[in-house]
Amino acid sequence: MPSVLYECKGPVAWITLNRPEAMNAFDPEMLQLLGQHLKVFDEDDALRVAILTGAGDKAFCAGADLKKYSKRDAVGINELWSTERQFFRPGGQGLSVRKPVIAAINGYCLAGGQEIALGCDIRIASNTAAFGAPEVRWSIIHGYGALRLPRTVPLSVAMEMLLTGERIDAARAYEIGLISRVVRPEELRATAEALANRISENGPLAVKITKELALRGLYQQPDEAIAYRNAVSALIRQSEDAKEGPRAFAEKRKPQFKGR
Repeated sequence: MPSVLYECKGPVAWITLNRPEAMNAFDPEMLQLLGQHLKVFDEDDALRVAILTGAGDKAFCAGADLKKYSKRDAVGINELWSTERQFFRPGGQGLSVRKPVIAAINGYCLAGGQEIALGCDIRIASNTAAFGAPEVRWSIIHGYGALRLPRTVPLSVAMEMLLTGERIDAARAYEIGLISRVVRPEELRATAEALANRISENGPLAVKITKELALRGLYQQPDEAIAYRNAVSALIRQSEDAKEGPRAFAEKRKPQFKGR
């Protein structure tokens, strides 16, 4: 059984971290497979949204498999960081995917697992989920997460999580804005799928460009962001979808977007 499962349901790709016996902790092979699936999803024009989750009900992802990495010493840690860089955008901007990715968090979301979740665009969680950045307890850094977390939650809250290594529950994660929804475990998949399908109904070009604008707004100077916005707006106005949307509105029907 592969360590990452990939399944398509209409316009939605389900990507499942599949090492439940190890709390879905990852090793280099698992990260490489995850990166491959994300690339396939991003390049498939029939797919609009991906949902990333963990197998079983105990963990989304508990981070790196330290039992494996401890045997590799510094070489293993360097290998891990090198593999991570293959699918994280620079500067803590998210996963290297143009389309939206939803994290459906179904249990422990710790260390590198929290970093993967932070790379997703939308995070929803079951009420049994737990979050944390425990790396400092083992003299490791929450590298990507240390860049991303302060852009996601208030700085003081981020610092407390990063520097103490303590966990928070789903209610606290929702309170600070780390996740956007909390649901019962049995509702998680259906909620994620409904959200993905709702996004899939929108113009795919507009969705991708809106995501890019939002991420660029995290780090670009305002004049740079506005220049990019003006350039892409001129392009999208010439697309077939930009004509189809207003036409469908005027005709009181559902638009038929083609992604071009």
